[in-house]
Amino acid sequence: MAGGNAAGDGRVLEWRVQRKLPVVKLAAAAVFALLGLAVASDLVGRSLAAVAAAGLGAYAVRDLVFPVRLRADAEGVTLVTGVARRRRLPWSQVDRVRVDERHRLGLRTELLEIDIGDELLFLSERDLGVPPAEALAALAPLSRSGH
Repeated sequence: MAGGNAAGDGRVLEWRVQRKLPVVKLAAAAVFALLGLAVASDLVGRSLAAVAAAGLGAYAVRDLVFPVRLRADAEGVTLVTGVARRRRLPWSQVDRVRVDERHRLGLRTELLEIDIGDELLFLSERDLGVPPAEALAALAPLSRSGH
């Protein structure tokens, strides 16, 4: 299965950021930095370009350091949330896993939604490396075995 893979006898599945995504973010950060230096003639313009470059660079580093966004096994799931926080949830705390599909302005968006009661956690195809429906299909047997 692309993006997720079973490893070992314990059936551990992982989904990670697409490998090209951090490269694209780093390239965009470099473009913002260079444009800020080359085009912006005032402090405000250069500052805005620097903030944009730093933000994109930080997200690229996050993608390189924490590429696995979702890991699942018979015991539960582990997610990377926020900037770099890992969160382990046993299946008993997971109320539902589904694909949330929205249509807006002619665009269709799919997110993997993990419902843990008072909180919803979302992962996109960019986070998973595969379409959310594919990740859901692989998670279904594990989530049933954990309940």
